[in-house]
Amino acid sequence: MNHKEIAQKFLDFFKSKGHTIIPSASLIPENDPTVLFTTAGMHPLVPFLLGQPHPGGKRLVDNQKSLRTDDIEEVGDAVHHTFFFMLGNWSLGDYFKKEAIEWSHEFLTDKKWLGLDKKRIAVSCFAGDKDAPKDEEAASVWRKLGIPESRIAFLPKKDNWWGPAGATGPCGPDTEMFYWSPNTPAPEKFDSKDKRWVEIWNDVFMQYSKNQDATFTPLKQKNVDTGMGLERACAVLQGFDDNYKTELFAPIIAKLEHLSNKKYGSSPAVTLSMRIIADHVRASVFVLAENKVTPSNVEQGYVLRRLLRRSVRHLRELGINISVEAGGVSVQKGCMKGLAEIVIDIYRNECPELEKNRGFIINEINSEQFKFMQTIEHGIAKFEQILSEKKAISATDAFLLYQSFGFPLEMTAELAKERGITVDKQEFEKEFEKHQELSRKGAEQKFKSGLADHSEKTIKLHTATHLLHAALRKIVGPNATQKGSNITPERLRFDFNSPEKLTPEQLKQVEALVNEVISQGIEVQREEMTMDQAKKAGALGLFESKYGEKVSVYTIGTFSKEICTGPHVKNTREIGKFRIQKEESIAAGVRRIKAVIE
Repeated sequence: MNHKEIAQKFLDFFKSKGHTIIPSASLIPENDPTVLFTTAGMHPLVPFLLGQPHPGGKRLVDNQKSLRTDDIEEVGDAVHHTFFFMLGNWSLGDYFKKEAIEWSHEFLTDKKWLGLDKKRIAVSCFAGDKDAPKDEEAASVWRKLGIPESRIAFLPKKDNWWGPAGATGPCGPDTEMFYWSPNTPAPEKFDSKDKRWVEIWNDVFMQYSKNQDATFTPLKQKNVDTGMGLERACAVLQGFDDNYKTELFAPIIAKLEHLSNKKYGSSPAVTLSMRIIADHVRASVFVLAENKVTPSNVEQGYVLRRLLRRSVRHLRELGINISVEAGGVSVQKGCMKGLAEIVIDIYRNECPELEKNRGFIINEINSEQFKFMQTIEHGIAKFEQILSEKKAISATDAFLLYQSFGFPLEMTAELAKERGITVDKQEFEKEFEKHQELSRKGAEQKFKSGLADHSEKTIKLHTATHLLHAALRKIVGPNATQKGSNITPERLRFDFNSPEKLTPEQLKQVEALVNEVISQGIEVQREEMTMDQAKKAGALGLFESKYGEKVSVYTIGTFSKEICTGPHVKNTREIGKFRIQKEESIAAGVRRIKAVIE
């Protein structure tokens, strides 16, 4: 089975069990500033996991695009990726452990579905601790399904507990499924440390909510959140112990073999570089396809830049000829552009946003490659200058080259080695950790909480963004439509289309209009309707995003009507006084307003 067939079977199976198929949410979270990217299927669904009704009902199934930045350094082995597809089924206060586990087992082993060998399956369950008991309930279901005791492992929280998405929120124990991947009989006893047991699925039982004081409270609404990585499932079903041998990556690897004249698997270094390039180019293409982020030195743009520059650096490691010319980048056979086009072609039918934004994706990748090659040229010049003055390269020098020029440590070490000089990597790591710690503290200060936490002030600010959006359209004009928002308990940030800076008079009018609606004490009403009904009713939405068959529409009198997942205040009077702090440009034709409530 190829990846399309596996994904479709998953959706069809859970549809047959009464689940509504919902589309993948955006990779860039629309209402959660606690994370840079959607890292799992649960992020877009947090409001519904906490009790908000979902238009699709209590049983949902999806194939969610996900990106995990903490896995960047892990990429290079056979199974880790930054970007991946996560197949998931959801129970919002409906079925629980018994049904979830039975259905997981049925989908994995039934010949009608994946037809995996039952004798090659092992599972793990939560071992219990001071916060929650040992999960005998899950283990007993596995025993009844024929999983022997020797194949059931009880593991601690770091292995068998999931969530919350932010500092607080829904979470709970999980049970994980493993498959013995080599073409040899599986051992009788399951050893979670043996990498030949490949984790293929994870059923999370959201029984608790983590509080601000790190205590856990049982949830009124118990949920099920499952996740099966499509890339790993492909490898297992196609008989590979390496995700990069599947059709999801093989065409990219083949192109790299052609460009470098080296064979994948010929050496650990070649394999590592090819995996990193294949993963990072694919991730970059999907981030750019959202048409919301470009390479930069902050937030999502920084991650995108890091992915692209790491790819270019590993092209050099493979000996692929890349040089800078006056008119742009001269690259052997298109290289990064050619690799990106392969990714677009693999997914063009199932992910139409890739083809739609092909020109934008290729332009950004070419531009970033050119900038990085210039960076390398500047970095080499600075390296030579330091060396001529000091006759040595210290950890501080190496970090300066990294911080000021984006010059990778590996390249500094490589150049130094050519001249018989050693760079102290441990000292550099200390410098780098210091920098990371400062960055992390800054990020924590900036993103203390978000909509995912459902704090009272965040919810008020969320409703205020709807009022701000409506006020802008009335004062500035109907083209002042939303491009994105970011909400913390301290402030709201709202991006919108506008070719010109707003005048002080316009800002005063917008602020006054929002406060007038707040003071009127208008009820905020929620309705469920089809997308066509919502459009006919005049509801606004980010229509480039994908919605399910049914959507939630929030109406505030005759002033505002928007498609949104919520949550919101019940009455506008709850919001308080609205005040605009700043208005600025963030891109050509896009302005940003920052505002607070008092």
